[in-house]
Amino acid sequence: MEFQKNLLEYISQSLLTTGETISVVESVTSGCLQLAFSQMPNASLFYKGGMTAYTLPEKVRLLNVNKAEAEECDCVSENIVETMALNVAQLFESDWSIATTGYCTPIRNSSYKIFAYFSFAYKGEIIMTKKLELHPKTQALNAQLYYTEFILGCFKSEINQLLILK
Repeated sequence: MEFQKNLLEYISQSLLTTGETISVVESVTSGCLQLAFSQMPNASLFYKGGMTAYTLPEKVRLLNVNKAEAEECDCVSENIVETMALNVAQLFESDWSIATTGYCTPIRNSSYKIFAYFSFAYKGEIIMTKKLELHPKTQALNAQLYYTEFILGCFKSEINQLLILK
């Protein structure tokens, strides 16, 4: 599995330049973002770590997701992913965090659609949350890889904006 080298290098260099750290919590991408961050140059200087919380009980137990709300939406909503992003940043004591949740295969709970929510938190605040939809015939691994690359691209844009404002 290969990620765009220039994208990884840009994110790495940006986090090194700002002296900031990041952590990741994944559900639908199931470790792909963690893999991408581990491939970045000097990752140990800014990447604090991550976790894959795939099931509702783990999201509730490890990330303080509201159980009743999670049961209502099958753990897939804007609010759930934002809660995940804020709480993983707190857990790892990182400046930035990325969270993902969603579906990579069409099932009844997703109305047979493939989509994901992702969220970025920065210094205790949500700065972006988006929903990403794919064609229902997309293969699961392709969906996970597409989500990962798309999210990394969005993260690059957010870092870039921050660097311009500094």
